[in-house]
Amino acid sequence: MKKLDQLLAEKLLKISAIKLQPEIPFVWASGWNSPIYTDNRKTLSYPDIRSFIKVELCRLIMENFTDVDAIAGVATGAIAQGALVADTLGLPYVYVRSTPKNHGLENLIEGNLLPGQKVVVIEDLISTGGSSLKAVEAIRNAGCEVVGMAAIFTYGFPVAEEAFKNANVTLCTLSNYNSMLEAALVSGYIKDGDIETLKEWRKDPANWYPNK
Repeated sequence: MKKLDQLLAEKLLKISAIKLQPEIPFVWASGWNSPIYTDNRKTLSYPDIRSFIKVELCRLIMENFTDVDAIAGVATGAIAQGALVADTLGLPYVYVRSTPKNHGLENLIEGNLLPGQKVVVIEDLISTGGSSLKAVEAIRNAGCEVVGMAAIFTYGFPVAEEAFKNANVTLCTLSNYNSMLEAALVSGYIKDGDIETLKEWRKDPANWYPNK
């Protein structure tokens, strides 16, 4: 039987929510060259995959976090999936903007949180962890306790692992970069010769370039 992390990775590759181009890298907004591009919002267009992720995120939360009072999605990628999870668990829901609105009340958190509530944050993708932890900070500033974060996928960058550790946030994910590479190799999406460069990228993504 396939493990969850590999099974989900296969699904993400199949619908091109994850794309791999080790020889012709993508350029991220940060300016990094990358052999991978991930957009988990694509899963929302596939009811079976969307529901699969929702159910597994709920299971992850129930197994790892107790006494959860509310769910918070991180804008924009996790807004929809966060709402699905909150609805399934029967919990209040908010989402957290990356920047305050430029009109009205200039909210950073959309929805109502009460001071003292225990919140699980939902994220679609963990890269460096910067935007995810900004959402955590906003929730803590609202007087709430972040009991943890549940995410669909992580690149597993050392810088992210260190950031979550320093912020004292427990991170649980459904799938990860290593499992995705295994799934991509088994399915024939990539060749044996691609593995080394794909692994090298994760070690130092800011300075990586193919065949460097």
